[in-house]
Amino acid sequence: MNRTTVARMFFAGTAAATVIGAATGRDRLHRVAKPLMMPALAAGLSTPSPTLVAALAAATAGDVLMLDPDDDSRILRGASAFAVMQACYSALLAGRGARITATAALPRAAGWAVAAGSMARRSPDVAPGLAGYGVLLATMSTLAADPRLAPDATVRAGVVVPGRDSRTWLAAGGILFTVSDALIVFRRLTPMSERARRLAEGAVLSTYALAQYLLVGSLSRK
Repeated sequence: MNRTTVARMFFAGTAAATVIGAATGRDRLHRVAKPLMMPALAAGLSTPSPTLVAALAAATAGDVLMLDPDDDSRILRGASAFAVMQACYSALLAGRGARITATAALPRAAGWAVAAGSMARRSPDVAPGLAGYGVLLATMSTLAADPRLAPDATVRAGVVVPGRDSRTWLAAGGILFTVSDALIVFRRLTPMSERARRLAEGAVLSTYALAQYLLVGSLSRK
C-alpha cells in the first residue's frame, strides 16, 4: 500500500475511534484519537499547498481545544482556531474561481441568523464568538457550492475519488460542516439526558470527519 492509502486508513480508524469514544463515554479513547484525525489527512496529501497545511494545523488545534465540548473558554478558543481553517479553505476555493452566489448564500445566511439569534438569547457568553465564526463557515460553504467549480467526483469500488475540484464533494463537504456545527448549537441549547448528549456529540463528530475528508480530498487535487 502507498502512503496515501495508509494515511486514509489511519484517518478512518481515528475518526471511528473518535466518534465511538464520544458516543459511548469512552473519554480516553476520544481524547487520544481526535487530535490524530487531521494529521492523518495531512499525511495523505501528495502535493500539499501551504494554505491547506495551515488549515489542517488550525483544525488540529481546534480539535484539541474542543475535546471538552461543554467548556465555554475552550469552545471559544477552538472556534478561533477553526475560523483560521475556514479562512484558509475559503482562500483555496476563491483561488479556484469560486464566488459567492445569492442562491447559495441566502439559505446559509438565514441559518446563521437563526443560530446566532438562538445563541444570543440562551447562551450569551459564547454567542458573539460563535456568531463570528459562523460568518466564516457560511462563507466557506457558500463558496464550496458555487456551480462554476469543475466536474463531479466519481465512486470507484465503493471509494470516493474526487475529480479535479469536484463541485459535488466540495458542496457536500461545505453542507456537512454546516450540519455539524448546527448540531453543536442544538446540543448546547436543547435539554437532554447524558446519553442523548453523548449520541449528539457522536453525530457532531461523524459529520465533521466526513466533511473534512470531502473538503481536503477535493482541495488537494490540482
